[in-house]
Amino acid sequence: MNFFEHQDHAHKLTRRLIWLFVLAVICIVFAVNATLALAWLIAYPVHNGASLANRLPNHFFFTNTLITLLFIIGGTLLELWRLRDGGDVVAKMAGGRLLQSASYDPAERRLLNIVEEIAIASGISVPKVYVMGRENGINAFAAGYGPNEAVVAVTHGAVTRLSRDELQGVIGHEFSHILNGDMRLNLRLMGVLYGILLIAMFGGKLMSLLRHSSGSRNKNGGAPMLALFVAGLCLWIVGYIGVFFGRLIKSAVSRQREFLADASAIQFTRNPDGIGGALRKIGGLSKAQEDGLAIGSQIHHINAENLSHMFLGAARPNFMSGWLATHPPLEERIRRIYGRSMPLMSAPEAPVEYPKSTPPIAPLPYVVTSLAEVQASTPSSVFPPHTIPETLRQAARIPITAQKMMLALLHDPVNLPNNLNTIDRDTWFLALKRLEPELHLSLIDLAIPALKELNNGERERFLANVDQVIKADGRVTLKEFVLQTILSRRLNNTAGRAVPIRYASLETLRPAAAIVLSLVAHVTSTQSISTHTASEVFEKGAGILGLSGLTLLARDAIHFDAVNHALNQLNELAPLKKPLLIKALMSVAGHPVQSSPCNDLLRAISTALDVPTPMQL
Repeated sequence: MNFFEHQDHAHKLTRRLIWLFVLAVICIVFAVNATLALAWLIAYPVHNGASLANRLPNHFFFTNTLITLLFIIGGTLLELWRLRDGGDVVAKMAGGRLLQSASYDPAERRLLNIVEEIAIASGISVPKVYVMGRENGINAFAAGYGPNEAVVAVTHGAVTRLSRDELQGVIGHEFSHILNGDMRLNLRLMGVLYGILLIAMFGGKLMSLLRHSSGSRNKNGGAPMLALFVAGLCLWIVGYIGVFFGRLIKSAVSRQREFLADASAIQFTRNPDGIGGALRKIGGLSKAQEDGLAIGSQIHHINAENLSHMFLGAARPNFMSGWLATHPPLEERIRRIYGRSMPLMSAPEAPVEYPKSTPPIAPLPYVVTSLAEVQASTPSSVFPPHTIPETLRQAARIPITAQKMMLALLHDPVNLPNNLNTIDRDTWFLALKRLEPELHLSLIDLAIPALKELNNGERERFLANVDQVIKADGRVTLKEFVLQTILSRRLNNTAGRAVPIRYASLETLRPAAAIVLSLVAHVTSTQSISTHTASEVFEKGAGILGLSGLTLLARDAIHFDAVNHALNQLNELAPLKKPLLIKALMSVAGHPVQSSPCNDLLRAISTALDVPTPMQL
């Protein structure tokens, strides 16, 4: 199962979750009506043999049903709206602190370097990194609506108790969740469970109201207050029955995905002792006692239960271990990694040494299928370390210099506009002039986290400056289009939000497919290494898509706004239809893609479609 199949599977699970949510709501509505009717009859008994309908107030069941639905559906919609900006919201809910890209704290720098390495090797944007500073256990999670807009959060214990290889294994595990579509499903699950939990919260408030008003009750208020207490107790119980079934759903969704993420972590790092060592240390911490507590992977934040299905390890002790556990047994996960049982390891906190160099990491396919596949695989090629000078890497981590660097990439470095005269021409700018064009997009990837540290207003002004520079000469070059597409898709104010799936087939998007195929065909035909005309390579791509009668657009008919609109539509395509489009575009560009302009264009299109860059690029 590849990246796109996992995305489609996650989408199907989301639809199944909706049906389970509807079923849970129906059950809760019946339970609420039954318990409130019982509470009313206890408080106001009638002994004259009247029917049930005559013993209850008018519209009793209708009112209860309406209020219950308002609580559940309204609460769910409110929580989903609160989570609309994706990973940053979730990381802050867990008590995470955003790490600055330019941090030089040894422990933070080591973590940031690892995230950078795996992000570039896996073909997605470098995510923001958060640390849960008050959590001494070993744990982590990834959150967000798409692979290019994710965040990664780790506990303080993971940073201080794990070696570099083990921490790299943990980050690789979380990147699997990013690439497999688990994050979007997890956010939907949070919204559903919050709506159900509101019933229990409301019941608790009713009982609290009774407790605070008990001193002012008179002898005639006993029955209403008793009814209030019984109603509150019943709603609290019913609400937590809903949470019980919600946890059951959450457990069924998350357990098998943890095995896949463990296997993927080995493929990311080529080292089973990475994620394996981290899990063994979690087990060791679970057995050991620190300050009278078994730490393990436990999270003590108040929102830990709501987020429990997202973590690397169990955030709370497993209740009814097995069918209600959010994670598989730790021993089973370790056995699958090593093929045998392994002893647990101690995990003392240790000082972190800043590495003098970062080890190479291999480019990755979209996702691993099984642990057996990982064990049988060998690295095909190695991402060369330090291809981007350290001077540029450091400058890309600072928001102000990252902005100047992006604007400088749009210009001939010798003839900079006045607003860039503050650049120190003796340091990073000179390194930028000597940097190979093939590495420009990797430099942009490194700069994205620093640019995301800008607030919304600053990002809007920066993107406006980029547009102004591009439009200054009245034309848009390919280089400008690529840079603008990547920056806009990753930095605009809606970048972290979910993209709806509106199109089930490419047949409904023929004009959009024609525009994008034509663009790649014209770029390919203009390269000196090309021996085919634009028409020939276009027909080849159209044939792969199975869209007969598709017509190549003339060069002067391809406009910047039209291409952007086409990419927006294609991004709303069903997940399993996107790989065919990527395959067609790769075919039009030629395989292997030897042209740097074609390579950059396809990477920009991958970003616009919210998919990882194909490994061939």
